[in-house]
Amino acid sequence: VDLDQRIGNIDPNVFGGFVEHLGRCVYGGIYEPGSPHAADDGLRRDVLEAARRLRYSNIRYPGGNFVSAYRWRDGVGPVDERPTRYEPAWDSMEPNTFGTNEFIGFCRQLGAEPYLVVNAGDGDMREARDWVEYCNGTKPTHPVKLRQEHGFPEPHGVRYWGIGNEVDGPWQVGFKTAEEYARTYTEFAKVMRWADPSIKLVASAVSLWETDIVERVALLLEQARQDIDYLSIHWYVGNPVDDVPAYLAVSELIEERLGIIEGLSAALTQRHEPMDPIPIAVDEWNAWYKATPDPRDPAFNGLEETYDLADALVVAMHFNAFFRHARTVRMANLAQLVNVIAPMTATTDDLLLQTTHYPFELYAQTAGPIALEAGWSSDTYSAKRILSNFVARETDLEYTGVRKLDVSATLDDVARRVSVYVVNRDVDDAREVEISIAGARPKPDVQVHTITGTGADAVNTFDDRTAVATTVETQTMG
Repeated sequence: VDLDQRIGNIDPNVFGGFVEHLGRCVYGGIYEPGSPHAADDGLRRDVLEAARRLRYSNIRYPGGNFVSAYRWRDGVGPVDERPTRYEPAWDSMEPNTFGTNEFIGFCRQLGAEPYLVVNAGDGDMREARDWVEYCNGTKPTHPVKLRQEHGFPEPHGVRYWGIGNEVDGPWQVGFKTAEEYARTYTEFAKVMRWADPSIKLVASAVSLWETDIVERVALLLEQARQDIDYLSIHWYVGNPVDDVPAYLAVSELIEERLGIIEGLSAALTQRHEPMDPIPIAVDEWNAWYKATPDPRDPAFNGLEETYDLADALVVAMHFNAFFRHARTVRMANLAQLVNVIAPMTATTDDLLLQTTHYPFELYAQTAGPIALEAGWSSDTYSAKRILSNFVARETDLEYTGVRKLDVSATLDDVARRVSVYVVNRDVDDAREVEISIAGARPKPDVQVHTITGTGADAVNTFDDRTAVATTVETQTMG
């Protein structure tokens, strides 16, 4: 690690979260008035406390697939006057007890910026514009007066707004072709900025990686590049073939996908009047492969997944990749916050930290603001390339030369601290690591944080809460 070889600044927004009206994420998760842990506003104090440990910078809401049939007006005003609606994305009933103002209150208590996604599925641009005005407006318009009547005289100042969710997916309410979404985004962005020119807008670029990736990004950037602040991409990874070494080679897939979007953004923003490449928001990402995504499947459990040590290592490798791509990855949102494919699981009276909570916490609490180039070598291996997080596809594709270590590094100039993150994906052995730092003389004592367990399949349970956890020790270098 050379302190003079700097990639760029790490955007705090890479430590983002996600809350969707799905399963027990909202009701029975962050909001549960009947829980002994609930405050007067119904928010779970224990969930808030655990979430604060992750230092979330922003929280995306209300979806996800849910948003593509959502009416934001259903979730504001007196609670007893809010309508209950059938929710088609997850085949559920939505009481709208929790909505815009409750979510923003949750974010303020958490110390995170709210990031709202507007309905570009079966919604329209007037609805989207009115939501911006309701949240941020100051003129005496109907949406602003409505917010004031609801008890919020001052604007919420919501900075981040996404236009649609996964519009490239046939599963989505209001799926759109590349041409349809490029036009939709252009018009939505125009009227939303008229309501508040200061907002940052996120375009839904890619979630289905097997289709027209190039065409979608190209049309977006040709029609609306001046109105796009982030290109949103989604992915979920998994181990459907029960092959841990192959699963731990997912870093190669992450690098491929980031490289694709970086290249497209760089190439397409140099056409006509050149401009800087548009930053990437990986605003849905996680390991997800055990809980069925089909709400009509009898096995559907609201996407409640039990994570093991291998999943925790995959979460760590995501942050390594985000740091290595710090110039372009300016936002990332782990899906989701509690219960639903989440780093914590709540019952009415208890809360469990899953294995994936610990790497997120470690990176969020120890990363410096500057990403450093880290050059490293190790033994290598070959592994199958897993093409889906749910279906085990027969394929001859293989990753070769995969290093058994995955590494990133950061610098905090003010604290005079270098943090080096090393993931060991050797499922059989511990590894001895030698770290060389150029450009500074390290102090003799170093703090070592270790996340491990008895095996790749180790999980945390309410009976054994720390089968996978973080240990900290101080070591003296020779």
